[in-house]
Amino acid sequence: MTEAQIVGWGHTAFGKSDLPDTESLMAAAVAEALDHAGITPEDVDGLFVGVFNNGFSRQDFQAGLVAMGDDRFAHTPATRYENACATGSAALHGALDFIAAGRGRIALVVGAEKMTATPTPEVGDILLGASYRKEEAEIDGGFAGLFGQIAGSYFQRYGDRSEDLAMIAAKNHSNGMENPLAHMRKDFGAAFCNTVSEKNPLVAGPLRRTDCSLVSDGAAALVLADPDTAAEMRRAIAFRARTQANEIMALSRRDVLEFAGARRAWAQALDHAGLTLDDLSLVETHDCFTIAELLEYEAMGLADPGQGGRVIREGITAKDGRLPVNASGGLKSKGHPIGATGVSMHVMAAMQLTGEAGGMQIPGARLAGVFNMGGAAVANYVSILERVK
Repeated sequence: MTEAQIVGWGHTAFGKSDLPDTESLMAAAVAEALDHAGITPEDVDGLFVGVFNNGFSRQDFQAGLVAMGDDRFAHTPATRYENACATGSAALHGALDFIAAGRGRIALVVGAEKMTATPTPEVGDILLGASYRKEEAEIDGGFAGLFGQIAGSYFQRYGDRSEDLAMIAAKNHSNGMENPLAHMRKDFGAAFCNTVSEKNPLVAGPLRRTDCSLVSDGAAALVLADPDTAAEMRRAIAFRARTQANEIMALSRRDVLEFAGARRAWAQALDHAGLTLDDLSLVETHDCFTIAELLEYEAMGLADPGQGGRVIREGITAKDGRLPVNASGGLKSKGHPIGATGVSMHVMAAMQLTGEAGGMQIPGARLAGVFNMGGAAVANYVSILERVK
């Protein structure tokens, strides 16, 4: 199998964008990615588009919108992918499979979402489409309510971990200060994050506003090329491993605190790459809520079940720690435009490996892990990236 390599990328700022729709957001990220890779639309053999939508926009058929932003793509095969909050990684895997199958030499992946134009109550209902509505549609607080229940269950089993969650939020907001593309570049500090107040109210269960990722607009794009083509490009990031592991959707049919699908995806990726966590320079992980990052520490093997709080308290995942996690600020600070998220996480990791991360840079970064999930750890994707050029 010929595994493609990342040879360029583009990334809009995340937040409340003046760009009106996914069409314009994708056009901006795509133009930047083409320039970064040093190619033109005519060089691209396939387009792979990740947009969740599900009601954020009446305009769908998102794969066709890339050519509307640049008509030089009018005849390029284009396909849209959707896999809840892992939509961007699903599109990326589609592109990797396309090149591995020999159907093309260069593929363009773009993920986007326009969320802030939708009223907040509607946003909550749209996101509940990533849950099992037959059983979970009436959860108060939408998807935040679902993760609020997960946090409550964790606290019931292992004790109150509110301060640990606050420390995760504070870490990611502090890291986001160095990310010029982040939605919220503000360092709140752990004390503020751990205090329920008018500015930091409870949102769902024990989760406060600072425990929840942001509703954002944005787009990110990756250019992939087969190894022979990548060898002639300016830069090349290889996939030492890429895995997907799924779990049953309904919370009633599993112990969600195990994050079992995430655990399998990490174990498979590390085994395939012939690596351990100690070999990684950094991880970008899916902190849609702080309780998710805590559970992901345990799923990736940094701590035993119930001991994830030790990881943040000992500074293991700090920017200067043994395994920096979310040096970009993560979804918590950077923002979480659903379709763009998985693509963005790979962009952030690739920037680290090529030394292009600016103030976010982890010195000497050699290997990066990426974990992106759809739903409550239902669709789980892990990539391990390594610079080859």
